[in-house]
Amino acid sequence: MSAPTSPDAVVQRQLDAYNARDLDALLATYAPDARQYELPATLLATGHAAMRPRFAARFQEPDLHARLLQRVVMGNIVIDHETVTRNFPEGRGEVDLVAIYEVVDGLIRSQTVQVSNQRLDAQAG
Repeated sequence: MSAPTSPDAVVQRQLDAYNARDLDALLATYAPDARQYELPATLLATGHAAMRPRFAARFQEPDLHARLLQRVVMGNIVIDHETVTRNFPEGRGEVDLVAIYEVVDGLIRSQTVQVSNQRLDAQAG
């Protein structure tokens, strides 16, 4: 049985793999030459070789978890609004994240993110 290839199913698999810290499953949702950007157009990484160490470093955070707040699907574009729990040098906290995914032929072709509102647990109350 093949994995679902609808754009929202692909992005959900990516989110599930992220939360499971399953690097191989995560990269399997991306095209081999996928690009990651920070809004508006800052290129962060191109391809699995550049993405792997970025995700591997993030997966070292013991409290890492992305919670989906809202998802919008428009054709092959999926927009997620998430709250991500992170471990910062200053301590545990959260950030708000918006990710825009372009899914082509069952793989994420590009991901563009905007992260804001970092808050430490003491501030989150």
